Amino acid sequence: MGLTEEVKRRFWKGMDEVVRGIPHTEKLFIGENFNGHIGAASGGYYDMHKGFGFGVRNGGGISLLDFAKAFDLVIANSSLPKKKEHLVTFQSSVAKIQIDFLLFRKSDRGLCADCKVIPSESLMIQHKLLVMDLNIMKKHIKKVVQGLPRIKWGALTKDRALELGDKLLAMGPWRSCGDASGMWTVTAN
Repeated sequence: MGLTEEVKRRFWKGMDEVVRGIPHTEKLFIGENFNGHIGAASGGYYDMHKGFGFGVRNGGGISLLDFAKAFDLVIANSSLPKKKEHLVTFQSSVAKIQIDFLLFRKSDRGLCADCKVIPSESLMIQHKLLVMDLNIMKKHIKKVVQGLPRIKWGALTKDRALELGDKLLAMGPWRSCGDASGMWTVTAN
């Protein structure tokens, strides 16, 4: 606030360079006090602002929305309907405004379960805590050893397991002679 247009231009240019350097395969989350007002209505920015903001849009808000549009980003705290107290990120004795925003890639929209201000938590004297709930699932990678046969236990019923157990007991302890596959074939027959 109160900075020259040149300083603001350099800020957006720096943000531009940072975001361009992040591959699209990576998740991207940006949280910042942008000191701009995106307003309550989406007004031509529906892909990034779903119309659940607060207040009236100003020049700083337009810069933020243009930045979001250029990089296919969504403003999380304007995407879901909320009560007024869950939108206001800055409150003083004379004003209640929304200037802190969380952004993420449009392709990751399904990850955001919720985004809101916690009214009772103050980060500083006048800023409120803005939080986002994400649904991120860890992918389980199966480790498969190439070239080795797998044992498929799905077809082993209780009756077949008992039958196999009886055969193994009747054979007694295995002698470690010959190869294991041959010994197993004799047991399975």
